[in-house]
Amino acid sequence: MPAIEENVKDIRSRIEKAALRSGRGSEEIKLVVVTKTVEAERINQAIRNGIEIIGENRIQEAEAKFKDITEPVEKHLVGHLQTNKAKKAVELFDFIQSVDSVRIAEEISKRTLEKGKVMNALVEVNTSGEETKFGIEPKRAFSLIETISKLKGIKIKGLMTIGLFSDNPEHTRPCFRKLKSLFEEIKSANIPNIEMCYLSMGMTGDFEVAIEEGSNMVRVGTGIFGPRR
Repeated sequence: MPAIEENVKDIRSRIEKAALRSGRGSEEIKLVVVTKTVEAERINQAIRNGIEIIGENRIQEAEAKFKDITEPVEKHLVGHLQTNKAKKAVELFDFIQSVDSVRIAEEISKRTLEKGKVMNALVEVNTSGEETKFGIEPKRAFSLIETISKLKGIKIKGLMTIGLFSDNPEHTRPCFRKLKSLFEEIKSANIPNIEMCYLSMGMTGDFEVAIEEGSNMVRVGTGIFGPRR
């Protein structure tokens, strides 16, 4: 399946051009390849073509597939996490991008302490205001992060958002600007135990706009593997 190899090259080229437009180098942008519904064989192929981070949406699917992913890769949970799945998430993943409540952060903390590890995480913010989306309201993000900063076993590394659902990537730009502004506000507050490194925003349809607005972590699935079945 040569398409994956070509698609990886194409996405990397587009990341590079968008990074240049925002005055940065492509090495500053992390590519998380979203593998929802993609079988392990094709994920392994993507990793062999230089992919270093994969993102899964569902715990159950990740658990079924990860034993067949033979290539070394960093594993991120990019989908919503329920508290009753936190134990399994801590076992399966290296990074959780979807923390949006004190309750889930406390559960992650509890499970990581049991395992003697630290989980890097992002706080998911709902920047579009759509009720169908997960994520904390922007105005509540700062206080959530302050609370999480006191927990052991979980380390907040930045923010994540899913832009407005739209066929026009320009319509998502205000969402990305809002998250970037919030990111800078939290970063400048120098909250103890909080390290604002990553701004995870932008997917297949809008990652170039996201990079222009400051994203340094994009989540691309369809652009690598083609439309989901």
